[in-house]
Amino acid sequence: MTTTTITTLPALRELYAPVNPRSALKELPQLDAHAKRFISLSPFIIISSYGSDGRADTSPRGGEAGFVNVVNAGTLLIADSPGNNRLDSLENIIATGQIGLLFMVPGVDETLRVNGTAVLSTDESERKLCEDSRRVPKLVIRVSVHASYLHCAKALMRSDLWNANKHLDRSQLPSMGEMLRDQMVGKLPDETVFETQEQMLVRYQQTL
Repeated sequence: MTTTTITTLPALRELYAPVNPRSALKELPQLDAHAKRFISLSPFIIISSYGSDGRADTSPRGGEAGFVNVVNAGTLLIADSPGNNRLDSLENIIATGQIGLLFMVPGVDETLRVNGTAVLSTDESERKLCEDSRRVPKLVIRVSVHASYLHCAKALMRSDLWNANKHLDRSQLPSMGEMLRDQMVGKLPDETVFETQEQMLVRYQQTL
């Protein structure tokens, strides 16, 4: 029987050309001026982490451009803003301390990848550094940078992500409440009332 899965590094490499030297050399052990500038313009990041059971998780975080505070070339502070209180990322950080970040800037197809280790800090001075117009966060994620590199534009070019003409009208999807209702059949009382999209947006605005 012919296998259809790749299980070894040599088998994987047979499918691809050698890595471009520029791609290999672009990784830096800390943040340079270009990375710092990119972070200062970014209002949106994706956090990757994994727990002690090896299960991976990704979580979006957003704020005003530059909401991630660059302390120095090797340290970042990310405010923990109100969410759903599952705390998946925070629990994973406690368990393994490993973190990966993807920074995005609207209208820019390149992204910035930062990998490192993280701890959860309630230090008052660090929390104050991450204060915004709404609040001082309960805690911040302090990231020690181990690797930083710019990622090419191909993925966002293929997706045409920033093209407003391709943005989906929200009505083409059920509301969040409708989707949750369908996903929770039998898990909650039948008389449970789910929010409309409009009600949900009002609540979100009150807890941003």
